[in-house]
Amino acid sequence: MSALFQPFSLRGLTLENRIVISPMCQYSADHGRATAWHHTHLGSLSLSGAGLLMIEATAVSPEGRITNGCLGLWDDATEAALADTLAAIRQNALVPIGMQIAHAGRKASSARPWEGGALLPLDAGGWETMGPSALSQRPEERAPREMTDADLALVRDQFVDTARRAVRLGMAAIELHCAHGYLLHEFLSPIANQRTDAYGGSRENRMRYPLEIFDAVRAVVPDNIPVGVRVSATDWVEGGWTPEDSVVFAQALRARGCDWIDASSGGVSPLQQIPLSTGYQVPFAEKIRNEADIPTIAVGLINEAHEAEAIVAQGRADLVAVGRAFLYNPHWAWAAAAELGATVKAPPQYWRAFPRHAKNLFGETHFGAR
Repeated sequence: MSALFQPFSLRGLTLENRIVISPMCQYSADHGRATAWHHTHLGSLSLSGAGLLMIEATAVSPEGRITNGCLGLWDDATEAALADTLAAIRQNALVPIGMQIAHAGRKASSARPWEGGALLPLDAGGWETMGPSALSQRPEERAPREMTDADLALVRDQFVDTARRAVRLGMAAIELHCAHGYLLHEFLSPIANQRTDAYGGSRENRMRYPLEIFDAVRAVVPDNIPVGVRVSATDWVEGGWTPEDSVVFAQALRARGCDWIDASSGGVSPLQQIPLSTGYQVPFAEKIRNEADIPTIAVGLINEAHEAEAIVAQGRADLVAVGRAFLYNPHWAWAAAAELGATVKAPPQYWRAFPRHAKNLFGETHFGAR
């Protein structure tokens, strides 16, 4: 039996298989509000056969968006727009839907990737950014404002408000974005955090604010709904955040009721040296799983079914997150099930689509025709 297609439980949520669709930014929102694009994009992926579909990084405030096209959930208007989208999708969805919530920190106020991705000037649609320290991502960029105690409290409240809204929207799972150089990762990394107060300096101090955010979110999310964290397990820069730091952080999160660690990497510095290759981040998921005793998600250039199968079968991670491969083929999980001899859920309208070598791909189906 395929290990990838075995069920897995996170608190009150049981996934039918170990495939997670990664949260993938679409940069297609209107002032944070979901649009027809999200209906099309998420609707397609909701029929994918994956175990869990995660909505893209969703900003907790307008200032916390990466770009002015990023999805948000900070007021009644953004909540209503996403509620409409989800209501339409859920009429046919075959997968539970979760959400990643985030604040972009000093990497906010950027152009969309296909528009260059650079920090936007204030007179060209940009806005003031903030971070743990007044240190810019790149030397040529304007520096963020160093967050005050009032800022820290405000952003913490914004994460809580967004989490409450996510629960009202019926999210099956919530993930905090502590990776890729965005705000919570900035607090963790000594590259971005050079504060001299209780939130900077030692590793314990640098972990303090992300842990406070987690505690605040976990406190308002019902106990049956799992909450996980995506981390950048290493900065790929000498003197930065390390896999060993990630283990300590994961141990602290586990003690607070965290349900999984999604192990990514990088994003905090343009000096990063990343050795890109298939499954290059899997060792981080394995290390955190073994040393912090917490379920992990492996992610990063995992494109083939046999690669994902081996990761789970060998106990290197509990779940596998796939992103770009699902953009290329929204039915990637169908193809994986066919290759691995497993079954997967699909709408009856598509039951005639299975290949001849995988007659039981959708289980025991009966399709008569007149």
